[in-house]
Amino acid sequence: MNKIIVLIDRDGGVNIRQCVEVSRFIEKSLDRDAEDFELEVSSAGLDQPFRVLRQYQKNMGKEVDVKLKDGKKISGNLIRATEEGITIQQISKVRIEGRKAKEEVSKNIDLTFPEIKETRVVIKF
Repeated sequence: MNKIIVLIDRDGGVNIRQCVEVSRFIEKSLDRDAEDFELEVSSAGLDQPFRVLRQYQKNMGKEVDVKLKDGKKISGNLIRATEEGITIQQISKVRIEGRKAKEEVSKNIDLTFPEIKETRVVIKF
């Protein structure tokens, strides 16, 4: 049996009615007598990795986890997304020589899309 998975995403979100409409449209275009298939239509959930630039742009300012193709992982706030790549801002507390208290230090990391294996929003409860 063939399994067809369709993920829908849009800026205003996706509701069940829209998933049903897409499912019915696809089913009308396919012949169940000729092909045995299972069709699953759902919204691209929070746990799904980003697939297109618009998803990066929609999640600007949010904390993300980025897995690179070389195996490294980077976490931070997504502060820029263009057709070339993204910028992640990492904020860490470091001890400055000659001072007692740690201070926050911001570091921006620029990544190109060919370097990125997967990007996901960090889900916090």
